[in-house]
Amino acid sequence: MIIELTSRDFEALLKGIAPLHLRLVEDSALAPPEILQMLSRLAADIGAEFSPAAWMIVEDGEIVGLCSIVRVPHDGNIHIGYGVAPSRQGLGCTTRAIGQLLQWARNDPRVALISAETGLENIASQRVLERNGFTRAGERIDAEDGPLICWEVATAG
Repeated sequence: MIIELTSRDFEALLKGIAPLHLRLVEDSALAPPEILQMLSRLAADIGAEFSPAAWMIVEDGEIVGLCSIVRVPHDGNIHIGYGVAPSRQGLGCTTRAIGQLLQWARNDPRVALISAETGLENIASQRVLERNGFTRAGERIDAEDGPLICWEVATAG
């Protein structure tokens, strides 16, 4: 399931504490501290204009990953990023979470389209998006991440 991440939740995660009576993955980190800090700042910036902006991916009371809007929504398009702890990859957690995010988006009139990007080699993430109805919308080169596949799915109609 996905649960909205608040600024308090980010503070707890940055201290290594699980919020909301949940548990943290014990055998691998959700994200390095610098990534959590960056996601917290991003969620605060986006949250000033659009909320919710970030979610915890939770399975059986354990926080296994994170999902967030990675740029301010524009014309009904939200662009997402996500990640799951290495020890929880390949178990369907991400596919279920993105499906739930899509269900939320379909019930929010502010959202018309969800977009995401995957690395060319990231087959697992590509499958997550395909399983949730995303289609390839093109490719681009990112200065940090290199070649990326652009994905999108309409949420209305």
